[in-house]
Amino acid sequence: MRKILLASAFIATSALHPAHASDYDDALRDVLQSDLASFLADPMLVAAIREQNATTGAYDDGKINALDQQWRGEVGDADAPLITSVLDRSASQMLKLARDEAGGLITEIFVMDAKGLNVAASDITSDYWQGDEAKWQQTYAIGPDAVHISDVELDESTQEYQAQISVSVADPDTGQPIGAATIGVNVGLLE
Repeated sequence: MRKILLASAFIATSALHPAHASDYDDALRDVLQSDLASFLADPMLVAAIREQNATTGAYDDGKINALDQQWRGEVGDADAPLITSVLDRSASQMLKLARDEAGGLITEIFVMDAKGLNVAASDITSDYWQGDEAKWQQTYAIGPDAVHISDVELDESTQEYQAQISVSVADPDTGQPIGAATIGVNVGLLE
């Protein structure tokens, strides 16, 4: 497993004010161009997205909303079959390892399919459907090289102040987007 080496990309940002994500844009883009771009092209991750796209491709808005409501209802419950089905995937285990190896700089990583539904996640997200949010709309819906950097906010899932880097995930065979990924970065460690 490749270790994600983020510290050097963020050392230069230590004097920046964490209230504005734009202050971190260059450092966050450097991270993408170094370790994360190749990590997000991992064959296991691409295969997981392709597999889920084959299943969810025919889902209509009603099915997506029902699944999203199910996920939201399962957050915090011991019996959480939908959440467990995502978190137990091999791709999710890979994301957890990558998060852990980042030494606290990465708060979460999750990957979405072509509908904006979670494919794999290092941690439980607050919702299952990301398709109504900029992290999916400004990446997958834009094209294969799209990058979206969020404002710095307190994330309700992780309880950390973070900026999220979201990117399209492209099929290595066609170059076309098949999903998207979001990486939460703990800006408190950048001070």
